[in-house]
Amino acid sequence: MARVDTAETGQGGAGGPDTGSGIRRAIRIASRPGPWKRGLVLAAAALLLGLFLLLHPVIPNRIGNLGSLVETFLPWFGLFVPVLLAGALWRRSASAVAALLLPVVVWLGLFGGLLGDKSHAGGDLTVAGHNVAAGNPDPAGTARDLAASGADVLALEELTERHRGTYEKELAKAYPYHAVLGTVGLWSRLPLSDTRPVDIKTDYGPLAENKPMDVRMAEARALRATVSTDHGPLAVYVAHLGSARVNPRAGFWTAHRDRNARALGEAVAAERNDRVVLLGDLNGTLDDRAFAPLTSRMRSAQEAAGDGFGFTWPAGFPVARIDQILVRGVEPESSWVLPATGSDHLPVAAGISW
Repeated sequence: MARVDTAETGQGGAGGPDTGSGIRRAIRIASRPGPWKRGLVLAAAALLLGLFLLLHPVIPNRIGNLGSLVETFLPWFGLFVPVLLAGALWRRSASAVAALLLPVVVWLGLFGGLLGDKSHAGGDLTVAGHNVAAGNPDPAGTARDLAASGADVLALEELTERHRGTYEKELAKAYPYHAVLGTVGLWSRLPLSDTRPVDIKTDYGPLAENKPMDVRMAEARALRATVSTDHGPLAVYVAHLGSARVNPRAGFWTAHRDRNARALGEAVAAERNDRVVLLGDLNGTLDDRAFAPLTSRMRSAQEAAGDGFGFTWPAGFPVARIDQILVRGVEPESSWVLPATGSDHLPVAAGISW
């Protein structure tokens, strides 16, 4: 009879291949790091993201205005959370998942209040604002769209001499009262009075002090007017602050805008009327520390009574809300973004009550 040598055939001998491979497999499994030791790099990245969101106010502006640049796009840093979560699940890392709690909690603390609809029905007055864009290819259509919005008070920025007559003509029927100073204007269904330019320290260069007043008024970028309502006078400010630019050498350049914001904050602080509304293209988000002179004195209608972030720029794919409605002494009941016009900005509106 033939003898079966189990050592040679590998069918279960003490030193057979199956036993050896099983031992090696067991060693590999035992040597793998546990779920709390896997993905430590992802865990560290999650903690850094959380600290970054939490400590953004201390990011200095001394280097390229970095702090303001970060704050302009601060909500979008939350997109790193699902990316890190996907990596944590792929690595089956319990430590990375746990570390992600920090950025999630911080982000929700900063922006969670904007996710729900806080609007209420009603309101005594509807206000709207829009940067109509100097290069708007259809100013007449834009004016008709704005008139159809039903706003009682309408503020426009970036008006040009070329298109000013078009807006005045198209808005005349809906708004019997209006005032235009420089590149900003205010249209109202209610009487206007005490209209005057607001000096927001526009940069006229070295000849600023020698500019005639009529020239400076023609180049005005902010105005203040009183709207007469059934509940009493309402002070309305319209402003278009200086531009912000990203420059490879200078970083996030906002010098003129920041100076405008400080001057506008001083004007609002000096306002004697208890009820104030500010409508304008501020060329920045309210998370930016540069707007502290305004946000310390006024409330954002969008944050108080809006639905979502209300991004307004650029119109094709909005990534930031730089067109603002701020209030003092009145209650925002609702805030929303109007449909696109021929501008590169979206119009904004809010319902306010006394």
